[in-house]
Amino acid sequence: MRRIERENTGIIRPGQDLVVAGYAGLSGTIEIANYKKEELKQWFSNDYIERILEQESKEPTYDYDALKQWGATEWELSLEGGIFKTLWDLSGAYMTGIRFYLRRIPVKQETIELCERYDLNPYRLFSKGCLLLTADNGADLLEAMKENGIHGAVIGKVTKGIGRIIDHGEGVGYLDRPTKDERYKVME
Repeated sequence: MRRIERENTGIIRPGQDLVVAGYAGLSGTIEIANYKKEELKQWFSNDYIERILEQESKEPTYDYDALKQWGATEWELSLEGGIFKTLWDLSGAYMTGIRFYLRRIPVKQETIELCERYDLNPYRLFSKGCLLLTADNGADLLEAMKENGIHGAVIGKVTKGIGRIIDHGEGVGYLDRPTKDERYKVME
């Protein structure tokens, strides 16, 4: 028996665009920078670390009514397990496939550098300011978000079937089941 962990209140259908608002892994980056602040000073300047920590006050909050008016048909906030878990959960909740392009997912350079330092996957890192949306026209949704100060990107499509396909640029693969959030590798 399939366990439903969320109420499906929107619409997801093959052909729709997958849109990400915000940045994958940013919340986890901030938490790790706070937790490992002194250790990070071995590799990064104080200014750089402070710039990471200041990002917390800049993480977006979302007006879901506005997102719906702009064309979003469903959305899921990315939290524990990062954007990969969110992609898995949303496609699983609607029993639909997805195909997305890894390099299109918005990730800040600070997240990349911190993840490289601790050998973490930024796409499996806590992302509370990141939102996954579906829309019939992702470009229109993206334009409305941009006009309202929300960074985002169209990362892929909803597909027929139940496959969760990642396009890495050099090839394709399947999205693995969600695992423990990456930040616990550093913060435990």
